[in-house]
Amino acid sequence: MLAALLEGACGGCAGYRLGPTNPELTGDKTVQVNFFENRTLEPRLAEAVNHALRKRLQQDGTYRLNTRGDGDIIVNGAILKFDRQGVSFQPNDILTVRDYQVTLTVKVTATDRLSGKVVLDREVTGRTTVRVGSDLPSAERQAVPVLAEDFARNATTLLAEGTW
Repeated sequence: MLAALLEGACGGCAGYRLGPTNPELTGDKTVQVNFFENRTLEPRLAEAVNHALRKRLQQDGTYRLNTRGDGDIIVNGAILKFDRQGVSFQPNDILTVRDYQVTLTVKVTATDRLSGKVVLDREVTGRTTVRVGSDLPSAERQAVPVLAEDFARNATTLLAEGTW
């Protein structure tokens, strides 16, 4: 009976794999994230994006984060767009937006330092929804970390899984 319980409990973990999802490409490599360029008019986006990406890479663990330079993989980026689009409106006023979808588009380039080979070169997005209260700038300011985290999750997945 105990053996059947243990087999049933372990069966749920059959698809789980410990370690990097693509060990052939990652191995014991380090990643260096350079400060991203902000090409939008929205202030403080680069700080939020860099912080979120570094944090997500550390949590993921596929690569070791190198904070002193000379990483095996060097990640550069440019924040290209910061857009907001109304997705829901006040019930009695179709011109007043109640919720915005905020989208961040970042051009991410990852290069192998030794070979110079570009391993990732694409635009990565992050999205979140913002409920507008009486103050849109404050609502957007509070949404920026969530937006940056969504971008970081998408970028880390692309780096870690080696879909390049």
